[in-house]
Amino acid sequence: MKFETSDTSKEKQKPTDQFAYLDRHEREIHDYRTVFISDTHLGTPGAQHEALLDFLKHTRSDTLYLVGDIIDGWRLKRKWYWPQPHNDVIQKILRKARHGTKVIYIPGNHDEAARQFIGNMFGEIAIKDTDIHETVTGMRLWVVHGDLFDHVIKYARWLAYLGDFAYSTLLNMNKWLNRIRRMFKLPYWSLSQYLKHKVKLAVSFMSAFETVMVKETKRRECHGVVCGHIHKAELKQMDDIIYANAGDWVESLTAFVEHRDGRLEVLQWGTHGLQTEDNIMMTPSQMRVSSGKAA
Repeated sequence: MKFETSDTSKEKQKPTDQFAYLDRHEREIHDYRTVFISDTHLGTPGAQHEALLDFLKHTRSDTLYLVGDIIDGWRLKRKWYWPQPHNDVIQKILRKARHGTKVIYIPGNHDEAARQFIGNMFGEIAIKDTDIHETVTGMRLWVVHGDLFDHVIKYARWLAYLGDFAYSTLLNMNKWLNRIRRMFKLPYWSLSQYLKHKVKLAVSFMSAFETVMVKETKRRECHGVVCGHIHKAELKQMDDIIYANAGDWVESLTAFVEHRDGRLEVLQWGTHGLQTEDNIMMTPSQMRVSSGKAA
């Protein structure tokens, strides 16, 4: 006589997060020379820890840059929020560092408390104010969070906190909206990113930010800049300078990577791993930069 297992036992084994089911099958490990991630905002309910941990598990690189706002100290000061999955993300980064990945942490404005430790090591992780990354093709990329060039942050901190409160409210709305979308098996969609593209003031600010970053990159005689801060992933050339923004892991779930053959790419991670339709790629032949120092 055969006895069939009940559906109840299967339900108990059902994974609790939307990415766990992918690990039932063998998945490709994406290999890069360098990976840049920024604005993960761990310590906030809006942090997309499931997607970020999935990304870290399924990517490999020689160097990993953490380009600021990795931990949101502003929010943690107001209200402590640190669930186990956020700790799992930190532990995964530490394991990468122990196993040979060169990890460089460049603090931002939300984790500015770490700036007092610039020049020191946190285990195997180097803490730096900025860094110069040399690509396989010999280009010098200036790596910086970008908040020091944001006049709202620099000269009117109370306005920044007010903006942070409004932004947090919007992210909470975004979370509930995407829960409803998942019920109908619709892909992830960012309400806040949509509004950023529609509101003229936000577009104007982002354009001014990019212009300032490119000017400073030229002054530092680098070929390009990699930054974060404004939560808008981007890869383009401005005045023969490469401008790359790694985006964030609150809204857009993006990273900036350098391939081993010199290609640069902004990639997006989704509920099924690496997405390709919205990625931005630049090949070495498309990079209009001087062979020596930037003009």
